Amino acid sequence: MKNIDYCITPNITPEEYMHMREVVGWGLFPLEEAEAGLKNSYIWCLREKGCVSNPPIGLARVIWDHGYVIYIADVIVMPEYQGNGLGRVLMELILGFIHDQLKPGYKFMVSLASAKGKEDFYKKFGFIARPDEDHGPGMHQWFTADE
Repeated sequence: MKNIDYCITPNITPEEYMHMREVVGWGLFPLEEAEAGLKNSYIWCLREKGCVSNPPIGLARVIWDHGYVIYIADVIVMPEYQGNGLGRVLMELILGFIHDQLKPGYKFMVSLASAKGKEDFYKKFGFIARPDEDHGPGMHQWFTADE
C-alpha cells in the first residue's frame, strides 16, 4: 500500500465518469444520461493533488430522495490505485454524509448493488448480502439517530 496524496472534489465531467466506468468494466450509456445522473447525485471525486487538472482516481456517487431512501450508486477506484485504501476513504465519506443527515427519530435505508465478488468489501461497513444467481447481491442497512 502506498500513500497517495489526493484531494476531494464534488465534480466530475460526464466524459471522466464514463471513462472510469469503462476502465473498470461497467456498462456504458450516452453522455447525456451520465450528465443528468451526475447532476442529480451527491459526488465525491478523488484526484491526486493538483485537483482540477488531474484525472479522477476514485469516485463515490449517492442518490437520495430526501426521505428515508439512499442509494449508493457508484464506488469506483481506478485499477492502478486499488489496494491503497481509497475505496475505504470513499465509503467513509459516504457514511459520514449519511450520518450527518440523521435527525432524532430518523432512519435511512441505504442500499447498493455490489459488483460481483466485491460483497465482502461492503460487509465491512455493515451491509447485509442478499444473494442473486446472476449478479452480486444487493445490500441494505438501516441507519438510525442515537436518541
